[in-house]
Amino acid sequence: MSGDAATLWPRVAEGLRRDLGVRTFDHWLKPVRFADYCSLSGVVTLETVSRFSANWINERFGDRLELAWRQQLPAVRSVMVRGGAAADDRAASLAASPLPSFDTPPPAAPAANPALLGFDPRLSFDRFVVARSNILAANAARRMTMVEAPQFNPLYLCSGTGQGKTHLLQAIAQDYAAAHPTANIILMSAEKFMLEFVGAMRGGDMMAFKARLRAADLLLLDDLQFVIGKNSTQEELLHTIDDLMTAQRRLVVTADRPPAMLDGVEARLLSRLSGGLVADIEAPEDDLRERIIRQRLAAMPMVEVPDVVVAYLVKHFTRNIRELEGALNKLLAYAALTGTTVDLTLAEDRLAENVRTARPRITIDEIQRAVCAHYRLDKSEMSSKRRVRAVARPRQVAMYLAKELTPRSYPEIGRRFGGRDHSTVIHAVRTVEALRVADSELDAEIAAIRRSLNS
Repeated sequence: MSGDAATLWPRVAEGLRRDLGVRTFDHWLKPVRFADYCSLSGVVTLETVSRFSANWINERFGDRLELAWRQQLPAVRSVMVRGGAAADDRAASLAASPLPSFDTPPPAAPAANPALLGFDPRLSFDRFVVARSNILAANAARRMTMVEAPQFNPLYLCSGTGQGKTHLLQAIAQDYAAAHPTANIILMSAEKFMLEFVGAMRGGDMMAFKARLRAADLLLLDDLQFVIGKNSTQEELLHTIDDLMTAQRRLVVTADRPPAMLDGVEARLLSRLSGGLVADIEAPEDDLRERIIRQRLAAMPMVEVPDVVVAYLVKHFTRNIRELEGALNKLLAYAALTGTTVDLTLAEDRLAENVRTARPRITIDEIQRAVCAHYRLDKSEMSSKRRVRAVARPRQVAMYLAKELTPRSYPEIGRRFGGRDHSTVIHAVRTVEALRVADSELDAEIAAIRRSLNS
């Protein structure tokens, strides 16, 4: 059976090459060879040039390798890539293989730029589908990787969750590293920036922290909204941006809202963030969602997905790309692991829960409007300082619903209610929770508001 499985590897490899892109495949998977298949355990063993490469492939491409093998051989349960001495011993006997021999040196990019070890090679420009909703952000991101200085710096990418901000961030880093092999690239979440800043302050190591960031040729900060309202962190970020701009270094920032809508941001920092290009990524249109599905399926020619199933996915997963791809992956994985044909009945059955959770999320603004409509208040009362019961109680109800129905933290909710402290929000939530048990009329009112929001 091992010999039969060996004949499938070229087909598996060709599918991976289409799916991952030529550059990523050639960089990591081209040197891989088939080693063995155990029909009893269902384990496929592959070999590559070194233990380093094997570990990297297992970590980054393990799931994709398993899915690709199962499409060719459903009995496969897992795929293991090994490297180092075991691979070297077999190099001579495989030298005549149509793919490159094991004399091929290990990829140089990770050694040349260790910062890239944390990046996902699948998040490349080649795999980013461009449409009207994201063309400005995509083109601006590509400009950031070019040798010549970008026309707009910093670049501020703005969108809701799962629309492609992080994909573009990683694509920028990888393309920039390819064009500038010795560049110092730093990609971190804004939250990590904050934690490292606080750690450096407490450890008396601020000079090293400042020097490391200011030495970056390309600094990429993800999810900036998580540091809003933190004055000392904002001050340090402001100085970092100023130094990078003065030295003509490159800066890319992402957030879930435009700079002007970042509550609690110091005016000077707001000015710096808005001084380059603010590129919005809008919700994906029907055409973009369908093209993304078609792109994924084109890399898996052995999988048959009817047009009616594609239309089902496009119709029900409208909020963001991440949910759309997750639903497709879930459907394909179930079909591959159970030997089930993909059809509309299977999609409706297996994705019912995903469809429910994919419905558009309720915002704090919508909650405030619904509460004000129910209690016949002006929306400005949600942020006012008035404490009369007729205003204070509805405001507490709105805070309670904001915590129940949105993923926002207590401080974020407080900022949306006139800059109130997080302790005020906690008190409101606990008060309303207690009142719902004791006051059936209030409980009914809250239920009615929730129904209006869900409808």
